[in-house]
Amino acid sequence: MVQTIRIEAAARERAGKGAARATRREGFVPGVVYGAKREATLIQLDPRVIMKEMHKGSWQSHIYEVAVAGGPTETALMREIQFHPVSDRPVHIDFQRLAPGARIRIKVPVVFLNESTCPGLKAGGTLNVVRRELEVLAEPDLAPEKFEIDLAAAAIGDSLRWSALVSNFGAKAVINRDFVVATIAAPVVEEIAAPVVVAAPAKGKGKQAPKAAPAAAAPAKKK
Repeated sequence: MVQTIRIEAAARERAGKGAARATRREGFVPGVVYGAKREATLIQLDPRVIMKEMHKGSWQSHIYEVAVAGGPTETALMREIQFHPVSDRPVHIDFQRLAPGARIRIKVPVVFLNESTCPGLKAGGTLNVVRRELEVLAEPDLAPEKFEIDLAAAAIGDSLRWSALVSNFGAKAVINRDFVVATIAAPVVEEIAAPVVVAAPAKGKGKQAPKAAPAAAAPAKKK
């Protein structure tokens, strides 16, 4: 199931650009927890906490327990991180609060099983991944860390679709059709051009001297 990660935060008293700049000068990243028809909670975090999550990857698929010092612990998704255009340091972060019983919209990575024994790949085909992540609606308690597709019987020309998942864990795809996740493409055959053969001159025959240009006609004599 999807991983739940606890992170520490502190409360902020004031909103607005001036207050956010003051928070950054103190070495923290301003943020907000919103949603679930409740008043937004203003927070600030250590930038190292944010960068640690970014380096893990798939941060949009994790559930966070944001423990606010002196306040409540918010269960939320990390929705957006804004970065400084020059330094690439985080300057703001948004969390979406999870409402009880509500489905969450997340991106889940896809992994492929039995690539080494896949008939299509053994025959020279190529695994062409169309979607490395699938965006779904899922219950927080059932949301998966990953989706799996088994390639044990996949042949050249096969399309692996949403319906080919080993399990969808009760999640509903945002795309409302049986879309393609990957294909087994045929091997590419390169055509080799035949070499151009230049005939050698016959033996004993040298090159012919170029023909002289015809002499110009003499001018007619005046009578």
